[in-house]
Amino acid sequence: MSSLESCSRGALAASPDPATFYRSKYLCASPSGGGKGKRHPGKAILAGGIAGGLEICCTFPTEYVKTQVQLDERASKPAFKGPIDCAVKTVKGHGFLGLYRGLSSLLYGSIPKASVRFAMFEYLKNSMVDDTGKLTQVQTLLCGLGAGVTEAVVIVCPMETVKVKFIHDQTQPNPRFKGFFSGVSTIVKTEGLGGVYKGLTATVIKQGTNQMIRFFVYSNLKNHLQGGDPSVDIGSVRTFIIGGIAGAASVFGNTPVDVVKTRMQGLDAHKYKNTLDCVMRIIKYEGLKAFYKGTVPRLGRVCFDVAFVFTFYENVMKLLDYVWETN
Repeated sequence: MSSLESCSRGALAASPDPATFYRSKYLCASPSGGGKGKRHPGKAILAGGIAGGLEICCTFPTEYVKTQVQLDERASKPAFKGPIDCAVKTVKGHGFLGLYRGLSSLLYGSIPKASVRFAMFEYLKNSMVDDTGKLTQVQTLLCGLGAGVTEAVVIVCPMETVKVKFIHDQTQPNPRFKGFFSGVSTIVKTEGLGGVYKGLTATVIKQGTNQMIRFFVYSNLKNHLQGGDPSVDIGSVRTFIIGGIAGAASVFGNTPVDVVKTRMQGLDAHKYKNTLDCVMRIIKYEGLKAFYKGTVPRLGRVCFDVAFVFTFYENVMKLLDYVWETN
């Protein structure tokens, strides 16, 4: 008899009420779907992909504005006064759908990105977790870092490069990109395959620190709410709140890296010799404050983004644990 069946029958024997039995069976399955504190990477791939695809459709306009503000380098007459001015001018000039320019490139990558991120985190966690289902602080940091670096190399760098070029292309007098595949084809023809891997170093640093901070903050807050018991369900509301806090922590922690990454992936990336040269030019010509350009729109997007992803991921995982038993 499986552990799930034993737990379910125990619940039925304790209470013949069908509703109580259902809740008990659901909770018995939901904590891990396997060893205590462990989750099957296959479930993480599916749950992460679903969460990633839905959240990007809701938050892309703020990502668009953030990218435009970051690309608007300091000059005698900046194109935008701020995030709100950028959004207003975009809607006036290109309509509301103008805020979704480049969505296709990000959407195509968001599903596999979230899948790779959560699958790698769960894989690393399963390899390091102790018999009680817990990780040390250092192990939690390493799991998050590993998840971020993996998604950066496999998915994020090419996806983000295409997205930034799409958005920047719209500001040109004669846009070259007519669609996602047309844009990718143009980039590869003119710059080679390496054209979609611009800013790889900055992207790896950004995603690695991003997920390291997010998973570290989220895991610690979740563990606190669970009272140290990985099997305790903290509920969707609290999951959403601590997810938002984790997102905010990552924004303040690595926005400078995000600014450098965006510059390295824009249409003007050719004027920078490398990532270090980009950093030095920003300091020299724009000042240290430039490293926090786009913080406000990024903060609004990322807090909701991370909160939504963690909440949806946890709930989909509960459902999968209920219908898909794994060891």
